[in-house]
Amino acid sequence: MRLPAHRLLPATALTAASALLTGCFAGAESATGDEGDGKRIRVAMMLPPRSGLSPLSDDAFKLSRWSTAETLVKLDKEGDAEPALATKWTQSGKSWTFTVRDGVTFHDGTQLTAETVVRSLTTAAGAAPKPRILDGVELTAKAEGQDTVVVTTGVEDPLVPQRLSSPQLSILAPKAYAGKTVNPVGAGTGPFELTKVNGTSSATLDRYDDYWGDKAKSPGIDVRFVPDGTARAAALRSGEADIVEAVPVSQAALLDEDLITEVPMPRTNTLYLNTEKGAFKNASLRAAAREAIDAATIVKSVYEGRADVAEGLLGPALPWAAGLRAPVSRAKAGDPSGKTITIGTFTDRAELPEVAATLQQQLQKAGFKVKLDVREYANIESDALAGEFDAFILSRATVLDSGDPAAYLYSDFASDGSFNISQLANPTVDKALTKAGGTKAGDTRRKAVIEAEAAVLATDAAVPMLHERVIQGDAAGVVDAAHDPRERELVTADTHLR
Repeated sequence: MRLPAHRLLPATALTAASALLTGCFAGAESATGDEGDGKRIRVAMMLPPRSGLSPLSDDAFKLSRWSTAETLVKLDKEGDAEPALATKWTQSGKSWTFTVRDGVTFHDGTQLTAETVVRSLTTAAGAAPKPRILDGVELTAKAEGQDTVVVTTGVEDPLVPQRLSSPQLSILAPKAYAGKTVNPVGAGTGPFELTKVNGTSSATLDRYDDYWGDKAKSPGIDVRFVPDGTARAAALRSGEADIVEAVPVSQAALLDEDLITEVPMPRTNTLYLNTEKGAFKNASLRAAAREAIDAATIVKSVYEGRADVAEGLLGPALPWAAGLRAPVSRAKAGDPSGKTITIGTFTDRAELPEVAATLQQQLQKAGFKVKLDVREYANIESDALAGEFDAFILSRATVLDSGDPAAYLYSDFASDGSFNISQLANPTVDKALTKAGGTKAGDTRRKAVIEAEAAVLATDAAVPMLHERVIQGDAAGVVDAAHDPRERELVTADTHLR
């Protein structure tokens, strides 16, 4: 019987977690009671800033989760674009015309105009490296008058509004671009103003009373960066934090179930099978591997039940996928006859080596001989992409910054895909992927995406096993914290403490 990981923590680890926690929010303005018309919200976040909170990096998602930096467009639950700093838009070939919202001021009091939008977008488009959402995209922006911005791409792109929803394309005040790096302090447009950043340890945000939308219900946010998962969970348990990011599975059992929410993530744990060479060049042996895998056992034993068994490559974080999915016709399973296969995976995600060990047992029971090759990701990625393994276990994000899964599917399964670990080269799959990528956003595109998923699944080049969840902790007094699968929202204007 596998013991929960928290039972295996030595006393020294618990002591270290306690030390990390001590004074976690010491000195925070929120540490005591009321602040005029409400209480400040104390947030314990997992990852410290990597690039000084520059929106051109992954730090942009912190700015978005704190509701301090905003974009022209945001996404609804279905992944469709809706107004934010832009109120409307139209397409004409390769160009999109956006109308900038009137009456918006940056936190330094300056006015949002078409020129300020162009400055932000032009800086992002010329950055090195570019924000992920602009990888391979040629984008230019120009102002036409005070409130009109024309965005043009090198080729016609139906996803321009979705791209502009990426937090890495946040619109900041001109002062943010005055130095060598982009500085978001006091430069956003959201309901909270970022007023102070203390390196990689903390950040402070205050309500911005001149916000163009509904006034924030909380007077501010006090953020602490707490990389240690045990310490983050302890902060929630002790009452030192109001909202806690990414509670480890091993710690969830120690918390009151009423304080935690499991949020489906657009991330699938998948076994990629090498279709170009080795045992899995044979479609019937790929089918045998698929039938041998018991994903429910993996969810129960490795993830302690805190994941969802996969029915496809796209999981419950994309709620529209299940309703569009139809049965897929696949090859019949053959006899492994003792064929030797090597499965690769990496140690950077703690659960993957354990998933590999479980799969090894399941596939050996089905008649394969299984070897494992487990390394750090930096030391194994090149071999995986070169097709050096018969199979590879990967935890893969299924939507990128546009909120659309077509790019992931193309990257992983197109003949010329940049992340084609399965070495798949299938004309039917390529045709379906090209169709999905070129279809206009909305229901028609979603249908085309599911058709592309079905084409991939029919080849057994990839066996989706489970969809991951993230566990968020909210103290008993927290009202209306966001639980966002895309990790773009956390504290919103509506979030407050009772």
